[in-house]
Amino acid sequence: MKISVLGSTGSIGVQALEVAEKLGYCVCALAAGGERLELLEQQARKFNPQLVAVFCEEAAKALKLKLADTKIKVLGGAAAVEQAAALPCSRVLNAVVGIAGLRPTLAAIAAGNSLALANKESLVTGGELVMPAVAQKGLKLYPVDSEHSAIFQSLQGVPQGTDYKIILTASGGPFFNKKRDFLKTVTPEMALKHPNWAMGKKISIDSATLMNKGLEVIEAVHLFGVSPAQIQVVVHRQSIIHSAVELPDGAVIAQLGSADMRIPIQYALTYPQRLPSPVQELSLVDYGKLTFYAPDYDTFRCINVCKDAITAGGLRPAAANGANEESVRLFLNGKIKFTDIAVLNRAAMEACPQVADYTLDDVLQADRAARDYVIEAVS
Repeated sequence: MKISVLGSTGSIGVQALEVAEKLGYCVCALAAGGERLELLEQQARKFNPQLVAVFCEEAAKALKLKLADTKIKVLGGAAAVEQAAALPCSRVLNAVVGIAGLRPTLAAIAAGNSLALANKESLVTGGELVMPAVAQKGLKLYPVDSEHSAIFQSLQGVPQGTDYKIILTASGGPFFNKKRDFLKTVTPEMALKHPNWAMGKKISIDSATLMNKGLEVIEAVHLFGVSPAQIQVVVHRQSIIHSAVELPDGAVIAQLGSADMRIPIQYALTYPQRLPSPVQELSLVDYGKLTFYAPDYDTFRCINVCKDAITAGGLRPAAANGANEESVRLFLNGKIKFTDIAVLNRAAMEACPQVADYTLDDVLQADRAARDYVIEAVS
């Protein structure tokens, strides 16, 4: 198996390379933003890929000097990341953060590479571009998000054409059972402390606002061809049931496992095989009980922003995502309150014009407009 890993220095990318090393896979290309250059150099020397792409051109120049004693090709800029995605391989794992992952996703598909997709924003912002392209090329798209991997796994053996509902589980984040008055006092340090998962800053904030769950609703609509009404969000604090499907006869099929991203990462790389992994075995006895709650939609309003966006369709999911990326940045920099995130996301989403069909340029323009809306609203 030959794979390329985009976003290799992030949490998912690091774990993907750990899985690849254990399985003895060849790494064709690596791509990263450039913020963790020392780690990227270590990865390049360890896996000896043909190409390392660095989004930051200055960081690419620095890495090129560091790797001058090797034969590894180092390129910089957004186009370089797309080139890494298009390099022929068995599977491209896209773990780039944010809408920056959309172009590499499309580049991988255009090159005929199957995708292990951890970049949910590719589908949130451009699902109506990505899924038809995958179908047209006759490719496979394997979800890496733990929830969507769980849905994918739960559907194995279910006959095509069967109607079903999705039960999308959420940890509830660090502020489960808190109310809006408390959320107004939340600091970035508080929001970054996720109870179950070790994640990057942006996705940790998204988990705290439950925006991440809203984005996953949009992702599921595109991945599985269901309507928003067919998706039920359930707060499950233990993060043991990663999601489930409810079938017409009343049966509910769920995927359970330890809260370890190496399970969905490995399955997306090895499908349909099930191979041994270093993940700790799940002991239901140790947990004793599993609990489930309805989300507090009045307190955590980002989920409704996303539901309304995908119900409206068109460019509104892209606008909601773009606004969120900007508002999370502002929150992390201490410019806005935690509760302002949902307010800004909704306003920017609703300001986006309705369209029937869209192009990649339309998506990128909607994203930029939503970001500008947030910046102007705060300034």
